[in-house]
Amino acid sequence: MSPFQPQPAIRTLVTGASGFTGRYLVEKLLGRGHTVIETVGARDAQETPTRLHLDITSPDACRRVIEIARPDYIVHLAAISFVGHNDPLDFYRVNVIGTLNLLEACAAVGHTPRKLLIASSANVYGNVTSDAIDESFPVTPVNHYAASKAAMETMVRTWFDRLPILIARPFNYTGRGQTSNFLVPKIVDHFARREPRIELGNIDVARDFSDVRYVAGAYEALLASDVTSETVNVCTGTPYTLREILSAASELTGHELEIQINPAFVRQTDVKMLAGSPAKLRSLAPAVEAIPFMETLRWMLAA
Repeated sequence: MSPFQPQPAIRTLVTGASGFTGRYLVEKLLGRGHTVIETVGARDAQETPTRLHLDITSPDACRRVIEIARPDYIVHLAAISFVGHNDPLDFYRVNVIGTLNLLEACAAVGHTPRKLLIASSANVYGNVTSDAIDESFPVTPVNHYAASKAAMETMVRTWFDRLPILIARPFNYTGRGQTSNFLVPKIVDHFARREPRIELGNIDVARDFSDVRYVAGAYEALLASDVTSETVNVCTGTPYTLREILSAASELTGHELEIQINPAFVRQTDVKMLAGSPAKLRSLAPAVEAIPFMETLRWMLAA
């Protein structure tokens, strides 16, 4: 090809593109010059050349999308991700079988992308008391969400010799646009509306909270890296308790909230401390810089 001819655009398929993470990742990829083909679950969604309907639980639907898109890269984000989701079987239908459908679709239509980035979750580590969980820690899930992601990972590894796959294990992350059934948006919402009180579960659980923009940046960088057949934590290595987040939000807004502990919100399987080691991520994607959590909180409160 002549150096003066335009290079063909990189085609990247993103499942779950209209979800919380997907919106930020799509923006990041577009900024890098990718042509992004988004898949959306809503049946009434209008299809376009870059927006396709996909029921991830349907093998036929997955084959159709791969055949149409034939993407250079695939980022698989579509999942049931709310731990308190009311139908346990949905976790397995979507998170395990849905992922298998996508991989089998690539094989069925004879398409091998340059890389598939598959989003798992640090919840697979379970109730590990550590402030630096690395990828060698055992997988010991304690709820259906985590168990489905652990099962998904096990299944995906059987495809490492057939497709170029990278598994990302993000720890907790948040940002503008995350629904208020997640803890940090719930806290931000209460402070923004200057509510008198908030009901929470255990406020002394500690989490390694990242900014969704950092996670999107990490995914894009991992996609561009030459590594496959690996599992990589996506985290900052800095844990915060909900108590610390409440205190910081109070300081940023000048508003005091009365905190009421609701026993119904205290899960027996709650992981007490979940903080990861970002060492492997830093070695694979050194240019991706973490965003301090207080900046994330300030950004969310400003919305």
